[in-house]
Parts: sequence; structure tokens; C-alpha cells
Amino acid sequence: MAALICEIVYRGIFQKNLASRIARGIVLSARKSGRWGIAFGRYGDSPQRNGIPAKDFAIVADSKEELEQNMARYEPKHVDVTICVDDTLSKGVESWAWYGLQPINRLTVPNGTVLMTSLQRFDDLLQDIHKKDAPYQLSLIRAKASFSGLWVYKEDHTEVRILGALAKIAPAFLTLDGVCGAIKEMEWGSDLKVESAKKAYARLETREVKLTEGNAEVPFSFEMPKWWEMREGVTIPAIPLGKPKEAGKGYVPERNPYFKKYTTRTMRPVVNFDTCVKCTLCWIQCPDSCFDVMPDGTYDANMESCCGCGVCEAVCPVEKCITMVNESVFEDNASQWEMWRKDKDKYHVWMTEKIGDKKATVRSHGFRFRGQYDEELKSDLDAGGVEITAGIPGENAQHKTV
Repeated sequence: MAALICEIVYRGIFQKNLASRIARGIVLSARKSGRWGIAFGRYGDSPQRNGIPAKDFAIVADSKEELEQNMARYEPKHVDVTICVDDTLSKGVESWAWYGLQPINRLTVPNGTVLMTSLQRFDDLLQDIHKKDAPYQLSLIRAKASFSGLWVYKEDHTEVRILGALAKIAPAFLTLDGVCGAIKEMEWGSDLKVESAKKAYARLETREVKLTEGNAEVPFSFEMPKWWEMREGVTIPAIPLGKPKEAGKGYVPERNPYFKKYTTRTMRPVVNFDTCVKCTLCWIQCPDSCFDVMPDGTYDANMESCCGCGVCEAVCPVEKCITMVNESVFEDNASQWEMWRKDKDKYHVWMTEKIGDKKATVRSHGFRFRGQYDEELKSDLDAGGVEITAGIPGENAQHKTV
């Protein structure tokens, strides 16, 4: 007896429906392939929040008994395939139920597979993905992170491309014919999506990751209090007062020492301190109180508490003073204000480079205006980027070719 265990790591709310479709698709494809399957969400990830990493699981077994044996687990401790549908999560996962930062490959078994949607190079991703004590496979589907919020579903075929890739990775459990048969029968399926699954099967890129490769940093973690250390009854301590930044000037609020929000961001604000008019709007409107008041009256987004929601960019009255940039182009959580104060010319070069990276500054989640999706598809193709369904007749094909 044998089983295939998959985890689907996604961003809560942003990709909830996408993850559900993938999990359901795995189960139905398993049945079409003559196997048994079940899918379930991670209880600890509820309630979901915008952008907070969350997980679904899908198990495929070659017998009903094997499936029932795996169902007895609260949560799989090891998985054969880790499916990551947002490459900014390659830096690690700080989910609702995890006490610290969990490497994206933590549950992946030796010689297992991390399957990711990304336009980045293998080597660039491995600068973020933490080292593992066993070799594994890194497989890429060339695509941007897909948005599929509660009320809007971005029909970019990401769900069926994942299923097609799984047929290539684990043919003993999911056959390509089984995947295609399941897609045809789903209410969101179509002949066009069947072709997309086949393309993903044929175009999947895979590279072995050796023991020596990956980010060598130790992930953030902390000790949970012991039962004898807990206070009696239910207590909710108030947020302690903050303190001046330096020399009695500025203000840095106290923050949660445990929930760092490292991985809640898909975008982060880049601030032009030279054009900041010190209006306080970003500081007032930030829902996570992430802005520190600097001694000179400007505002620095603290990268340990910024969720990357973009409210600061939206309320800033100065054009291009605050610009949201894709999280994947940053290597650390260092203070931008400190960098600016140390060398303003060097900071300006750094800021211009980050904002000017047109491939990276494309928003990975959400739509800011009606018709943005159509524009994104066209601009991708105009730039010679991702070919989604070019040449395939059928649903919305006229919108997906130049």
C-alpha cells in the first residue's frame, strides 16, 4: 500500500478559492485515476486573514484502508509534495497556527518535491528557501502568483496547471488522463483548461536541490510558555507604551514580540524620504501601527510589523512618495530610514532600482481598478512574458492572445 500526501500552502483569503480548487481537483483526479482521495484544511489556520499563510492538505491512496489510516492524523507531519502558489512564501511560512517561521520545505520528505508558481530563476528562489537536511526536487510552473479572493476568481488556469504538473510528478497516483477527465467534469472545467493542464505537464521545469543549497539563516522561533508559567484566569494585557527613537525625539511603539509578520507580505512600501511632507496620514491610517516616527518627523515602515496591505501608498498625498514593491526583490527587513540617513545618494539609487524593476513591481494580489486583469494579461504577452493559453480555441481565448 502507498499514499501521496500533498500540502497546499497559500495566502489566506487572497488564494482561498484557488487552494480549494486544487485540493478538490486532486481528489477528483485521484478517483479518475483509480485511487482514493480526501482533502481537508488546517484547522489552526482559521479564521483566515488577508495574506496570512494557510494550508490545505490532500491525500491520495491506492486503497481505502490506506486512506483511512492517513485520515487518522490531525495534520500530516511529512508530505511528498509541497505546493506553493505564491513564490514570496519561499522565504518561509508564518501561519496562524505556527509559532515562528516555518521553512517552505519543512514537511517535504527526502527526495520529495516543492512545486511552486514563479517567474524567478531557480538560483534566485534558493537564496530564499531555507536549507534542508536532505535533497529534494524544486519544480516550477512559470506563472505569477494567482489572486482568487472570496468574491473574485482570477481565471488564469493556475489550478489546472498545478494538477497537470502533479500528474508529471506523481504519475503512479495521478495520471494525466485522470486529471484531464476530472477537469472536464468539474463545474469550472473546460476543454481550454484541459489543454492548459497538458501544457503544464509538458513544460514543468524541475531541478534537484542539494544539501549544500539554500538559505542558511536560522528561521525565527520562540519558546511557548509552559503551563505553570501561565497567568490564572483570562488576561489580556494592554499594549505597553512606546519610546522615543533617539535623543528624546521620534516615537517607536511597542509591538508583539512573537508575531513578526515576515511572511504576510506580498508587497512592501518603499519610501522616498526626500519628498515626505510629514503629513502623518500613513502613520494614522496604517491598520497595523507599523510606522515609526523618526527624529526628523518622517515615517519609517517597520518591516517586522508591516503586512504589506498598501493603505499607506493609497493615502499618501505625494505622488510616488510611497510605492508598493513586490516582496520577492528584498533580502532583509532592514530599516529604509537608517539606510537613507547613512547615505542618501546610495539610498536613492537603491530606491530607484527597486521601484524601477517592472517585472517585480507587478502586484501579485488584488485588482486596483476595473479591467486591470485584462491589462495584465495583455502586458504580459506584449513583454514576451507568460503565454497562458495562446493558440488554444475556447473560453475567453480572444482575451488571452495578442
